[in-house]
Amino acid sequence: MKVSFGALVIAAGICGILSFAFLATSLGTEYWYIIEMNPLNYMSDFEDLSSHSGLWSTNEDGKMNVDTIDSFTADSELHMLSMHSAIVVVLPLSLVLLLFGGICGLVSSLARSPVLLTRTACYFFICSLLTLGGVSLYIVYSYQALAETERLVGPEGLAYIHTSFGWSLGLACLSYGLELLAGVLLLVAARMVKLQHSSPTRT
Repeated sequence: MKVSFGALVIAAGICGILSFAFLATSLGTEYWYIIEMNPLNYMSDFEDLSSHSGLWSTNEDGKMNVDTIDSFTADSELHMLSMHSAIVVVLPLSLVLLLFGGICGLVSSLARSPVLLTRTACYFFICSLLTLGGVSLYIVYSYQALAETERLVGPEGLAYIHTSFGWSLGLACLSYGLELLAGVLLLVAARMVKLQHSSPTRT
């Protein structure tokens, strides 16, 4: 079954739109990291630490708090703040670049230019690297924050707590995959146009 040029660019466009929507949703929601009290070990006199957090804030029992890093040593706090600052720059930057990538994709597909299509595909690959870098950095940041907390309170202090990554992070990962797919589809479209230009003219 032969796929047409139009089908390829439409599929790439859908992937681009979905990747933008998923990343925008993930950045605007607060389920990147979830902390829950373990019901099997929970003690009634132990403070309920259940919460879910995003890149900008933490929701504790319905109350919104600006994300802060307390009780860490000066060096570790500086390191964590630097990582968090990098995350909140890289991921929104990837979102903005995706918007411009969609415009470039529309122009290059209308022009049917193999050069423009290839460059737009590379542009999407760069966006995907930024998204992947931001997500990976957030995962490292979360594990280091948990390790630092365990160092401060001891393993027994975390015995009642269950931590996990939430669906907001999952949406960011889906966005990364769709960005890659959009780039691949545009490369295939560019190859198809190039072959059509190099082949004898058909009526």
